[in-house]
Amino acid sequence: MIKFGPGGLGGVKEAIPNLEKYSKLGLKACEIEFTYGAYIKKQEDAEKIRKKAKELGISLSIHAHYWINLNSEDKDKIEKSKERILECLKIGTWLDASVVVFHPGYYGKMDKKETYENIKRAMLDLQEKRKEKKYTPELAPETTGKINVFGSVEEIARLVRDTECSFCIDFAHILAREKEYRFEDTLSKLKSDNLHIHFSGIVYGEKGEKHHKKTEEKEWKALLKALPKDKEITIINEAPTPVEDAKEGLEIYKKI
Repeated sequence: MIKFGPGGLGGVKEAIPNLEKYSKLGLKACEIEFTYGAYIKKQEDAEKIRKKAKELGISLSIHAHYWINLNSEDKDKIEKSKERILECLKIGTWLDASVVVFHPGYYGKMDKKETYENIKRAMLDLQEKRKEKKYTPELAPETTGKINVFGSVEEIARLVRDTECSFCIDFAHILAREKEYRFEDTLSKLKSDNLHIHFSGIVYGEKGEKHHKKTEEKEWKALLKALPKDKEITIINEAPTPVEDAKEGLEIYKKI
């Protein structure tokens, strides 16, 4: 089964009307974007959203803040990054969100080996705190779209193995980074019975991702043809018009 949904729920006041709108369109997933800050502050607001999403059969996930770097030379920035992820895990627990997606960090002046070890160390600490506090969403580091940013398929697969975290496969990012989708290879390296995927059109150059664009029909067909038939799959669209693109993906899926 594949669930489609947009990246974006809107503010607290728009959340429930938007969930109802998504449901009427047949969309069964939604990723709440905390990319510029966690805007759901009150547990009672989160629980109302959770209740409505459950009623409508919509699976929720969270995208954590953009300004996360678990490989900063400034140790304080690493701790602040961990605090932001933990805040998302707390709110995600209120929401009954499945995963908290985030970009783990940048290489900066460090080589890839040192970067990996620093991010792994931070992830292990986050896993320990997540279990201590009984936060329910899984940590889901995402494959990233720029060559100077940590998050290749191989790096994320290694993190999953070494820290027992979950993951988010962004095939648009993989295309921007690698100049090909690598569907079969990626799915062989990142395995789960519940796949959390980001997909949209993307504009990219030599250094990788530039910006998202409308998801074309041929792109949807390429993805849907490549996906396994025996998994639970969530596809979140991050195009400039994510609701419309997610709906289009759903309609194409129905015809395949």
